[in-house]
Amino acid sequence: MAQTRRRLRSSTVVLGGMGVLAAALTSCGSDPDRRCVDRDSYDYLDGYKIVADKNCKSSGSTSGSVGKGGMSRVDADWYYDADVSDGYADYGTFSRSEAVDRGGFGCSGSSGG
Repeated sequence: MAQTRRRLRSSTVVLGGMGVLAAALTSCGSDPDRRCVDRDSYDYLDGYKIVADKNCKSSGSTSGSVGKGGMSRVDADWYYDADVSDGYADYGTFSRSEAVDRGGFGCSGSSGG
């Protein structure tokens, strides 16, 4: 019996290689998931209360908003890679670089373990 080897078409190889490359670039190039939270609102069971993104114009900003009771201050900051449930975010990090280091396939600086 003669053994025959199946050859992959060059288009299959090229498309497969492009898919792997796209996955690697997408996982490293994209920003981590983030939510704007009130740092002063931490609850042991729920986490941080999510507030409007406009409160997090820059990292660590403190902005005021006028409510029924007058001026209230919100110590808002971006909270990355958190579990989100019912308007609260928990188990994330305030460090963007730490969230990126948790990153996916092929990212430089990601730790193995």
